[in-house]
Amino acid sequence: MGRPIRAEIDLDALRHNFGVAAGLAPHSQSMAVIKANAYGHGAVACASALAPLAPAFGIASIEEAVTLREAGIETPLLLLEGIFEPSELEWVDSLDLWQVVHSDWQIEALLAFTPRRALTVWLKLDSGMHRLGFSPQAFPERWQKLSRATDRVANLHLISHFASADQRDSALFDTQRAVIDTLSRALSAPICAANSPATLVKPASHGAWNRPGVMLYGVDPLQSPVTAVSLDALKPVMTLRSKLIAIQSVNGGETIGYGGRFRTPHATRIGVVAAGYGDGYDRHARDGTPVLVDGKRCRLAGRVSMDMLTVDLSEHPAARVGSDVTLWGHGLPVEEVAGHCDTIAYTLLTGVLPRVSRHYLQGSPGDTVAEREH
Repeated sequence: MGRPIRAEIDLDALRHNFGVAAGLAPHSQSMAVIKANAYGHGAVACASALAPLAPAFGIASIEEAVTLREAGIETPLLLLEGIFEPSELEWVDSLDLWQVVHSDWQIEALLAFTPRRALTVWLKLDSGMHRLGFSPQAFPERWQKLSRATDRVANLHLISHFASADQRDSALFDTQRAVIDTLSRALSAPICAANSPATLVKPASHGAWNRPGVMLYGVDPLQSPVTAVSLDALKPVMTLRSKLIAIQSVNGGETIGYGGRFRTPHATRIGVVAAGYGDGYDRHARDGTPVLVDGKRCRLAGRVSMDMLTVDLSEHPAARVGSDVTLWGHGLPVEEVAGHCDTIAYTLLTGVLPRVSRHYLQGSPGDTVAEREH
């Protein structure tokens, strides 16, 4: 009932993908990254589905932590950017959170704070991405300072982030891994560095912990061409669906949509889909961006508007008002759609807006028997 656009979230596929990540790194613990509302999929539902499998979750903020704890998630939660001000240490302590420490002010705040019990800390090494963390020269001194603070810090880990693990051959990746490995050996520090692409194809980078993210949601994180392991093993978790709400018969030479960008080459049936950038479908999608209408490939024709988009039905004479439309997901990889929008799958998934209802499936896509709406 109501506007037909919806995001179907296949929780079985999510669990399957986590199993792939864990299976590729059997000697590592796999921290499931569920920041940004689980990449747009719904953090509470995804955490609940993965709680029996994942030893920890990676999140971005205290706010995300509060939401998960209030929903009953007891799994350890790692704040991947750490605290943003010293007062947040009270929340870290009361919610029993793990934290990344990447700056001297965070160290000083931690050492000045008296927790109920010593905290788990992940010290960030800037191994070459130059975003957060301590340089290789400064890192050992900070490590030793925290190691001595046994009343404040109970468990200490080395965490870093690869800038180019998605590239087949990368001198930067090799340089970063060498820096990480050297410091890990010197300090006997357990490592967490492997993100999704490194988890998939860089086994030498697997540490005591890995932190798979986007691959959990069925997205190939590697630069094209896709690899056999990711293409064959991962299952899409989100399928963004809607319906045709109108069909227009248009003469050849007519323009479609805002700005008249698309001009019909001949008499054409144009389908109108209830989906637009107000739902999170990217306005930058080019003419020819694929959509599935009743499972058959059709093409975007004209600019995406706020609530609607238009598709060329020339190759689908059987399409009708009410026909199912898949914007991405099962049968249409979100990576492919992202390529037509000059962006990446991450932005499409995290950009699905709140007015799009999420429906959580335990069975196959479209199976409404086992779904519940969030």
